[in-house]
Amino acid sequence: MGRKTALAGWLRELDAGEIRDILALRKDAADHRPHSLRALADELTTTASLRAAVDGLDQACRDVLDTVVRLGDEAEVEVVAERLRCNGKASRAELRRTLAQLRARALVWPEGEKLVGSPGLRLLEDEPPRRITPAPRTPRRTPQNRGFADRAAITPATSTVDGVTRLVDLCDVELVVCRGGVGLRELRRLAGLLRADESRTRLWVGLAVEARLLAVDDGRLVPTVAADPWRAASPADRLTALVRAWPRMTWTPGKQRPASAEPSSSDAGERTRRGLLERYSGLGEDEAFEHRHEVVSDLVWTRPAVHGRAATEAALVEAESVGLVALGAATALGRAVLAGDEVDGVAEVAGRFVPPAAKTAHLRPDLTAVVAGLPSQELSAVLDLAADGAAGGWRFSGASVRRALDAGHEPDALLARLASVAEHGVPPTLTHLVREVARQHGRITVTPVACCVRTEDPVLLSEIAGHRSLAQLSLQPLAPTVLASAKPATETLALLRAAGYAPTTSAVDGTAVVERVPRRRVEPPVPRRATGGWRAPLTEQELAKLAAALVERERPRPKFVLPPAESQRIGTARLLRDQSLVLRDSEVVLLADALVSRTSVEIAVANGPRSTVKHVITPVDHAAGNLKANCAPRGEHREFLVSRIRSVRAVTGV
Repeated sequence: MGRKTALAGWLRELDAGEIRDILALRKDAADHRPHSLRALADELTTTASLRAAVDGLDQACRDVLDTVVRLGDEAEVEVVAERLRCNGKASRAELRRTLAQLRARALVWPEGEKLVGSPGLRLLEDEPPRRITPAPRTPRRTPQNRGFADRAAITPATSTVDGVTRLVDLCDVELVVCRGGVGLRELRRLAGLLRADESRTRLWVGLAVEARLLAVDDGRLVPTVAADPWRAASPADRLTALVRAWPRMTWTPGKQRPASAEPSSSDAGERTRRGLLERYSGLGEDEAFEHRHEVVSDLVWTRPAVHGRAATEAALVEAESVGLVALGAATALGRAVLAGDEVDGVAEVAGRFVPPAAKTAHLRPDLTAVVAGLPSQELSAVLDLAADGAAGGWRFSGASVRRALDAGHEPDALLARLASVAEHGVPPTLTHLVREVARQHGRITVTPVACCVRTEDPVLLSEIAGHRSLAQLSLQPLAPTVLASAKPATETLALLRAAGYAPTTSAVDGTAVVERVPRRRVEPPVPRRATGGWRAPLTEQELAKLAAALVERERPRPKFVLPPAESQRIGTARLLRDQSLVLRDSEVVLLADALVSRTSVEIAVANGPRSTVKHVITPVDHAAGNLKANCAPRGEHREFLVSRIRSVRAVTGV
């Protein structure tokens, strides 16, 4: 007998309550609405159902299950206890608990003295377990005001929104190579440009891709059409999009790998992140976990198939970075994300975790700019125009101001734009810097004839012609104020600026040419379909009803035997119906009943094409289409063709 047949046989021994408990723990099998216990056994032994059941086991149950699978036909309770060194009272009790858990999930069941494992099970570990892994210490809880965690999460949540915003802006102007993912070298380069560490940059890339703000196009990472509305939205709406995307990220957290630009084929990362958030959300609103390592150890032991230690610790760091967990507790934002919009709108809660967009900045005398909170899109555009990003804000320099002048901005207009966003006005040091750079700016122009370098200062032109770092340009004098370059205009511009000069470009007729980076927008990828079936899972009442129906179908039913008279009546009625095409069904049944019970009826028999003759008869026999009967009132014996009878009526008093 095969193990699947053995499973079906064991299920037939259970009552409706035990079947209901199995269906409750194996809901994926119950969702298919099996029509029999044999069909239920087929559903319980599919690869997907077995994987889901095993993934829900704790480490102790996995140790026992692995031992049973290894022993095969030799599996018995005492043999398993000996293999796992269950010699004490506590270890014996743990063995009984694990076997009960495996039995409740229909993974292992008793058959006499033996333990039978479900067909399709595979070894879980390469090495056999030597003992049942003991449960770690239950994570200790401590009272904590519910507002502490929310306030502590404001800074990291704001930093994440700012980091993803700067990443999207950077991908708009910078070539970010992405072929199946952002490589480690490119990721480190991005981290340097964003002034962040590698792990935070990897998280920002994952959030931006999952939120459909960035996508891969022609081997590079570029903003999508959804990036501009997101960038223009309020900080609360931007945070909402990011925290909704975090639990959906499929790549494994903490793994040293290229930043993923496409969803992973595995859902391991998604299950790790959601499981962590569920664990913290299980706390009371005025509670917090005392030690984070206890929470990680508990998750790793409770769901080892989902939670690896390194991945769970990294997922916890991510949750803290986006403001879902802080100070050992789930924040109001984390609870809202887990519950969706059923309890509290995520967008409404997110407004308490980020400040409103700032429209002004403090321009300091040390040539730095500081923004209180998140800068608005307009403020970022002004500061990015003439300053470079630095730790804690922006920094103005000669190169950054020169960049604004290269783009065609006049010094007075540039200072006016800075004054429009300056909270305390433009400091004199910044004004002096802009004026000094503008005074030297434009003394050299590069004309793309292939190409020429022009200046009104012959001394400066001689200095450029003799500069060692510009030797590869092969500069040749064409006139006192013109040099010919062997390199194209773009390369000539780059080398001159690297040498410390501030050239501008112009067309052949001498008009200024403003350099602009082309903006690219792509359609975001189609969202992944949500996991799960197409219909809602069964409720507790539906599970109980299904279990009762399965048990009832397997119960043997007594055969129903018709009484002889009833059987004769049915057979007679069938014959009479075949022999008469005129009588109604009710008349056929009445005539058959009279024939079986020897009661009187009134019949109308055809007598010519349009006339009938009525007779009150008591049928006594029926053969070959002829009805033999005694006619009232004299009782003479006559025969009638059934096919000539036109009607049948009941009579009384005869």
